[in-house]
Amino acid sequence: MAEPSESFWAGRNVFITGITGFMGSHLSEKLVGMGAKVYGLLRRHAVPLYPNIAHMRGKIKVFEGNLVDMPSIMSALKESEPSVLFHLAAQSYVPLSFQAPYDTYKTNIIGTANVLEALRHYDGIEKMHFAGSSEEYGLVLENELPIKETNQLRPLSPYAVSKVAGDYMCYTHFRCYKIPAVRTRAFNHTGPRRGLHFVTSIIARQVARGIKLKERKLVIGNPEPKRDFSDVRDIARGYMLAVEKGKSGEVYNLGSGKNISIGELANLAIKTGGLKGKMDVEIDKSRYRPAEVMVLKCDYSKAKKELGWEPKIPLEKTLKDLIDYFLENDNLLRIEEY
Repeated sequence: MAEPSESFWAGRNVFITGITGFMGSHLSEKLVGMGAKVYGLLRRHAVPLYPNIAHMRGKIKVFEGNLVDMPSIMSALKESEPSVLFHLAAQSYVPLSFQAPYDTYKTNIIGTANVLEALRHYDGIEKMHFAGSSEEYGLVLENELPIKETNQLRPLSPYAVSKVAGDYMCYTHFRCYKIPAVRTRAFNHTGPRRGLHFVTSIIARQVARGIKLKERKLVIGNPEPKRDFSDVRDIARGYMLAVEKGKSGEVYNLGSGKNISIGELANLAIKTGGLKGKMDVEIDKSRYRPAEVMVLKCDYSKAKKELGWEPKIPLEKTLKDLIDYFLENDNLLRIEEY
């Protein structure tokens, strides 16, 4: 099982869009630990707390900017002089993409176009990584499992469409302008710092509330969809190996090769939290999506063969770490949802 090479990353200037996010924080941690000089693009908020990277203060440098403002991207590249760029920033919450498709398209499609065009006018990039998604596959047929990179893309949400567009734009810019872009399509991944509105956090936070606040009901939406879950730290490792060993223009699936239904995931989290027999799962149909991807299961054989990557952290440990994260962060545990 391959690990990222310190000799590759030590002293290297690396730029991350989406550095304040879930994956961005874990990736920047890993890169700094290997001696890389890490820079990122930060979209300034009215309440500038950025809890995911608070512990990285003084270890990374961020530039204010916005994906839909190309001059701010170009300015940040000029000042940081990166040889590697990870493009992670996106509106990544699928349910929100149904409610606000235009905003999702603007951020994810125009934003990716701006990053690519900024790189076209910057000479120092040796490799760009685009974080695609298993949602690009969309409507998957049972006889197509597990899903290979060659599987037909049938996106079922505005988010998925935006990721398909970004994916293909990276390929086109590689073919037409020699932008050294490598793409990954990561299947669902989770772990500490995952946003509150994602299903694994919704489940783990309710289990943590069950442990600390003695709540006995865990509410989820559709229990039937099956997802392929990996640990964020495994996926971050895959991103780094894709840059080190991946071929420009190619795409690599990253996932566990297993799947589990959302209902089964909820029960596994209850068991992991030591609440089996003490907590019941309740279905809320108002949380169902207008169009649902019913099954995802990754074939990561290409990544294993060409990158030396495969997952190593079991789902039970990931869930335990996520439950513990909420138990350790009382402000997140007790906050009431809107």
